Amino acid sequence: MNRRKMALPVALVGTLVLAISGCSSGDSGGGSGDPNAEFEFWSFTGIGQKDSVDRYLEKNPDAKVKLSEVGSTTETATALTAALAGGRVPDLVMIQTDDLPKFVENPGNFVDLRTLGGDDIADGYLDWAIGEATAEDGSIIGIPTDVGGLSFAYRADLFEAAGLPTDPAEVAEMWSTWDDFIEMGKKYTEATGEPFVDNVETTVFFSTVNQVSQKYYSPDGELIYDTNPEVEEAFDIAVRAYDAGISAGIAAWSSGSAPGRANGAFAVTTAPSWMLSGIENDAPDTAGDWRIASIPGVGGNWGGSVIAIPARAKNPEAAWQYIDTMLSPEGQVEHFATTGTFPAAKAALESDEVREYTNPFYGDSPVGAIISDSVLEFNSFLNGPDTGAIGAAMLNVLVDMEAGNVSSSDAWSKALDSAKVAING
Repeated sequence: MNRRKMALPVALVGTLVLAISGCSSGDSGGGSGDPNAEFEFWSFTGIGQKDSVDRYLEKNPDAKVKLSEVGSTTETATALTAALAGGRVPDLVMIQTDDLPKFVENPGNFVDLRTLGGDDIADGYLDWAIGEATAEDGSIIGIPTDVGGLSFAYRADLFEAAGLPTDPAEVAEMWSTWDDFIEMGKKYTEATGEPFVDNVETTVFFSTVNQVSQKYYSPDGELIYDTNPEVEEAFDIAVRAYDAGISAGIAAWSSGSAPGRANGAFAVTTAPSWMLSGIENDAPDTAGDWRIASIPGVGGNWGGSVIAIPARAKNPEAAWQYIDTMLSPEGQVEHFATTGTFPAAKAALESDEVREYTNPFYGDSPVGAIISDSVLEFNSFLNGPDTGAIGAAMLNVLVDMEAGNVSSSDAWSKALDSAKVAING
């Protein structure tokens, strides 16, 4: 999942890395060959990985797992980078997909999981999801834990008051293109005097830019963020939504985001699968008022993770047993039913348990079918080592635009300048 990356002071991050990686560089890997040997698992904080470990131990009472919730996604990647440079590595580690490209560039740092699971290991997962963890030499360094299929959450009660349709299928048809979406927003704002969307940087730009056939890199790894018309068009859609006056300018995870969800400060927000529970937690009194619909255009994805085994892991066989058990289609369906984490295994996405899933908080919208279709229709594109930095730079310019610090006419050129700085330092 592309979870919120909560920044810690640099000094604290450094202390965290040192504490985890230690000073030992003598790990030789190989392991005991015992699938029930104790293995160390590094995960992110705030995603309830302990629940998965507990379920694994129920299935395998003889297994032993030492779970370390390292920190945010970025902090976990930083700690792993330090460990791979000579520190003590874990046996199993979760890597968020935004951080994955720089690790895939050096596949020798990880066990090629085909050696543990067979040459056909990739067949069970979405092609683009397993592709993100596949190196140029064909080695697979990670198995997808989940994906972040895109949808939009909207307030049906507010739509009804504005004279707009409320049924998810009718809403999806009315905003089937991004131009339609902006026009629908204008109708809502004209009828109510209130903003339609929370913001344009995540709800619009992060949706549009994840629907392209090529993003910031060409298929052969060339940087094209500044020449790719698909990226410019995605950015322009966000600018046009801002110019239409339909945005509340409330940034995701800002102090106004949770209250805005609760008090109707906006009617629509982006809802990748991992964000659904956050909306419920932020606005419990609005249960039944929200609905889920597919986003304009083709499907999309924002987020996801893989689990990898470092090459110097002491007990790779035990780590693999965890992957084989918990990331199988059956394991991912079970995890979805328990946590709502959306599967990356194709059989799980096609299962009745996932496709027929509804949620009363969202008015029993067909959540499972909508998000399954989103990731199944998602265009595959290459993410490179600076994909995350480029995306963040462009997003921040849109935040500045909404704050009145950048004009809409200058936003694209500012975004290119900002991305260049982010890449070159």
